[in-house]
Amino acid sequence: MERLQKVIAHAGVASRRKAEEMIAQGMVSVNGKVVKELGTKVTNSDRIEVNGVPLEQEGKRYFLLYKPRGVISAVKDDKGRKVVTDFFPHVKERIYPIGRLDYDTSGLLLLSNDGEFTNLLAHPRYEVQKTYIAKVQGIPSREALKKLETGINLEDGQTAPAKVKMKSLDKRKGNSIVEIIIHEGRNRQVRRMMEAIGHPVLKLKREQYGTLNLYGLNSGDSRELTPHEVKQLRTLAETGKGLPR
Repeated sequence: MERLQKVIAHAGVASRRKAEEMIAQGMVSVNGKVVKELGTKVTNSDRIEVNGVPLEQEGKRYFLLYKPRGVISAVKDDKGRKVVTDFFPHVKERIYPIGRLDYDTSGLLLLSNDGEFTNLLAHPRYEVQKTYIAKVQGIPSREALKKLETGINLEDGQTAPAKVKMKSLDKRKGNSIVEIIIHEGRNRQVRRMMEAIGHPVLKLKREQYGTLNLYGLNSGDSRELTPHEVKQLRTLAETGKGLPR
């Protein structure tokens, strides 16, 4: 037997926390009876409905996408712009992006129909680290980068300490390449952090997520994660290690 909210999350309908809210709001029924108790346990033979729609247990799928710039990290867009799920026409399961990359940001994005897995990786308290490469305007001083390493105040609060490394600089063009590693996922976080120290981002790419990277992929390519890779990500999140040193 499994807890009802866990079953809903595993079906890819919502995260476990969102599933709990749906149950509390009377949106879920089991065998024709509305259930509002979060401790309710169900079996594979129980008929579960969410908003009157029968719950179908999909096979769990996990994908890595090299997201191009100019693509929305969503399953649909009311302006008709290209979205990340457009790269998976062959996948019948309802997959969703885990977190997001900005429209103008390229790089590694994960998608899955496993709600629990999504919630595990997306929540900042689990500290799965993400590595970004940013081309920025100007050449940041060591003192400026140190501010990012200790945490910097943004309009939505102070950031967690980041790992920052100068990769290269072009004095002739007046810009530089900076590597920054964070475990949070605030909206446009890296861009806002660099703006806060006076060096706006010109181009941004996420190159690594936990133990995963973009090796062998071109922009727009995708691949399915192996069971070992999924297990590794779960372990990183659940143990709080974020990324092996």
